[in-house]
Order: sequence, then C-alpha cells, then structure tokens
Amino acid sequence: MPRKTTPRRRTALAATAAAPLLLGLWAAGPAGAHGAPTDPVSRVYACSPEGGAAARSAACRAAVAANGGTPFTAWDNLRVADVGGRDRRVIPDGELCSGGLAAYRGLDLARTDWPSTRLTPGTTVTLRYASTIPHTGTFRLYLTEPGYDPSRPLTWSDLPERPLAEVKDPPLTDGAYRIPVRLPADRTGRHVLYTVWQNSSTPDTYYSCSDVVLAGGAQTRPKPSQAAPATGPKPSGTTPAGATPTGTTPASTTPAGTTPASTPPAGTAPAPTAVVGAARTAADTGGASFAPGAPLLAGGAAAALLLTGGAALAVRLRRR
Repeated sequence: MPRKTTPRRRTALAATAAAPLLLGLWAAGPAGAHGAPTDPVSRVYACSPEGGAAARSAACRAAVAANGGTPFTAWDNLRVADVGGRDRRVIPDGELCSGGLAAYRGLDLARTDWPSTRLTPGTTVTLRYASTIPHTGTFRLYLTEPGYDPSRPLTWSDLPERPLAEVKDPPLTDGAYRIPVRLPADRTGRHVLYTVWQNSSTPDTYYSCSDVVLAGGAQTRPKPSQAAPATGPKPSGTTPAGATPTGTTPASTTPAGTTPASTPPAGTAPAPTAVVGAARTAADTGGASFAPGAPLLAGGAAAALLLTGGAALAVRLRRR
C-alpha cells in the first residue's frame, strides 16, 4: 500500500532536495582564495581571466594551453600545504612558478615574452600583494641571479640563498600587502622576482613568479586598450596591479591615468585608496578592475534565492 505523503514529509523532501544545491554554492565561495602579487604583476594574475590584454598575450595563451585549456581563474589560490619553510626540498626545480601543482603547470613554461613590469636597478620598489583573505605570515622575495636565462626553466640555483627582502606580518591595507624591496644595481634585462608567502595562520605556503625587465632589457609592448577606473582587488580574478602586459611601461614614464612602478619619495606613504598599480594596468589591459568579494556576493545572492524559494515551496506544500 502506498505510503501517504503528509505536509511535513513534503517539506522535509523539499529541504533535502535543496540542500545539495546550497552546499555547492557554499563550497564555491572564496574559502580557498587568498592572494598573489599584482605589482609587479605575477604570471598567474596576468594570465587570469581578469588579466585584460595580458591574458591575451602569446605567453598566457600558451600557459592556458599547457593546462589543457583550463584558465587561471583561481589566481589567488596557488598554495602548497605543510611545506614549513622547506621550499627548496619540496618544490622541484623547473616547477617554482607553479609550486609543483598540476593545475598551474603552464606557468612554468620557459619563455622570454611573459607579461612583465619594468623596474630600475638600484632602487627600492614596493611589491603589492593583493589578498582576498587575510593571513599572518612571512613574505620572502628573491630576484634571479646575474646571468639568469629566461629561455630555460627556473630552478632554485637561479635564486640566491638569502632573500632580497623578508617581512613578517605586514598590515593589509586596501586589499593588499605592501613589501618594500631594494633591487640590486648589478642586474639588467629580464629577470624573475620570486615571492614566497609562508602563512603562520594556516599550514599553506604561496609561490609566485613576477617577470620584470630591469633597465636595458629589450621588450615589446602591445597596443593598450582604453582604460577604465580601477577600484580594488576581488577574489579569483582582478586586473594586474602594476603589470605591463607582454611588455612594460618604463618606470620613468607615466602615461595618462597610470602610476609608475617606482617607490614613493621618502617620507610619503602609498596611496591608501587602491592598489597603486591598478590604474596603470587598467590602461594597458583593457580596463578590467577590482571588485571586492564579487564571487562571494554572487554565491550569497544565489544561496539566498534558493533559500527563499525553498521556504516558499515549504509553505505552499504545508498548506496543501
């Protein structure tokens, strides 16, 4: 004999059916998103779907192809757990830019045309590290040694034993950490600024490669798209702050609506309203801009709609 379906049972069935959908939305939130350098622009950030013209560069297209066509949507999630400072033992040579993660292997391609930022040797610059979820931890910045060959895979022997800069628990200001670093005066041409962020609030360590061209390096520059106002970093997809896609903007040149990659004069602080390089990169990459928490807001709105719909369904079923 068929079992009679009561209003209470119908309500329970409706809630059960909606639960997997809600769980899927919650899982898709930015809980696994944290950060990456945006100025000088990192490879993962430049090649993300929000990278504007940089994402359309030959290097980024090749990186996505090496990933099997999967874009670098999670630009802020290149992390490895339980490294504990053993970077040189855990991350293999030739896989420094991907952290040894298959999902980011395209970033390890040895190329001389990665989107890059032009810097001046012997000066102090400020690396801006956009963070979508704040953490405590230590940043270590390395610059490839003299004689580095960008046409060969990056290895630990290309980096000095001691970092150029090491900063513990910097403040998060306007969605970014700012790390000052003094560049050596003996480097010219194309190099890699390698950033390691070892969290103390989580077991994770983040790795990233920012390609830079120091005065005297040859480079090409794509035609810039019309700029749009930049706002602030958003999880898993933002405009590279301070990048110059497939080429660079000289530090001494400041196009309209842009910001140079050099450090502010002594006694002044970085602009507190946005990641400084965002405006410059927007001019170069088609005007994509930061929008904090967009995926979270979208997921929350969708979850709210589903919850509302589920409640309405439950009420209707209860009245039958």
